[in-house]
Amino acid sequence: MSNEAVNKEYFLNYWKENPMRKPRIEKVVINFGVGASGEKLVKATNVLESLTGQKPVQRKSRKTIRDWGIRKGEPISCKVTLRGEKAYEFLRRTLEVVEMRLESGSIDSRGNFSFGIREHIEIPGVRYDPQLGIFGMDICVTIERPGYRVKRRRIKRKNIPRPHQMTREETMIFMEEEFGLSFEEKKEESYY
Repeated sequence: MSNEAVNKEYFLNYWKENPMRKPRIEKVVINFGVGASGEKLVKATNVLESLTGQKPVQRKSRKTIRDWGIRKGEPISCKVTLRGEKAYEFLRRTLEVVEMRLESGSIDSRGNFSFGIREHIEIPGVRYDPQLGIFGMDICVTIERPGYRVKRRRIKRKNIPRPHQMTREETMIFMEEEFGLSFEEKKEESYY
């Protein structure tokens, strides 16, 4: 039996014995970086609202970039945060676009991961509307365990101890079990 199989069996048994250690998806954040305000941002907001069923929040530029025609404080993107069953459903649909495969480098040290989609019309069930156009999106997934509330509450806020924090390994195993997602090592690109 390989080392990966032993680790997988260990974590699966551990999660069954102790439900406070079983990971869950806390939130999925979908970001449309449009890069300009006006009509293009309104169209992106409409597309994001139709995809998620929630009203998007517009995000403003932090600094002025003259070459790109962006001023500080100008709205240039929109985002939506999904939680609960909506997050699981949206994640299932978008993972089909990347064929249930991601690079292992997309996971950070805390077990969260991100990926991008070039065109929103690649999502199953989405039809192209020529009046709205095509937009790409970034999807960020936050994975936590029960008990992470202590780092967000108002009174007696505490840090999460290192043994209770998620790891890259656990995220890989959880996503493989929950969604059938596989993580691959980044392929070295040769220029010769």
